[in-house]
Amino acid sequence: MKIVPNILTVIRFIFIPSIIVSLIYDNYVLALILFTLSSLTDILDGKIARKYNAISDFGKLMDPLADKLTQLSVLLTLAVKNVIPFWIVVILVLKETVMIAGASFLYGKSLVVSSKWYGKLTTVLIYIAVVSSCLIKIFNLPEFDIYIYVLAIIFAIFSLIKYFMYFYGNGYLPNKEELKKQSQTVPEKKTKNK
Repeated sequence: MKIVPNILTVIRFIFIPSIIVSLIYDNYVLALILFTLSSLTDILDGKIARKYNAISDFGKLMDPLADKLTQLSVLLTLAVKNVIPFWIVVILVLKETVMIAGASFLYGKSLVVSSKWYGKLTTVLIYIAVVSSCLIKIFNLPEFDIYIYVLAIIFAIFSLIKYFMYFYGNGYLPNKEELKKQSQTVPEKKTKNK
């Protein structure tokens, strides 16, 4: 059972091109089914990993990558097809870029960041928004999905601020005094070498 979560993560990567192709060819029913299956494997692999203590380095890295890649590739495809406004994708990509940059900065430090409720809520809202976009196309419904996307963006920005405050509050990001000390010690080192 310990390798099952990793297998499910790999399956999510395999789902991505199939979902994109379905959207490109306006097969929103198939795209909706595949996207839902992908989301279910995400929930399932998390539960199995926790239940059987099957948390691996591969899973820690690839599981969130599979989530973000699925979300952003689907949103980008919907934006290219003019199903959703492009600014939604731009904001979410910028948010993820900042998060990735922060994660790489903190790499190697003794810090374990568990996902918070606001991060999980953002993911759920994006999922609901994408499902709504597909349902609107399938049943020719009024375009109500934009409100869900806006709500998802609000929580995405809120998540980014909360994570920044957490890192700063726990001393993982330098404050003004530390930056001043660093800038003062650099010239001193240069003069000593001379």
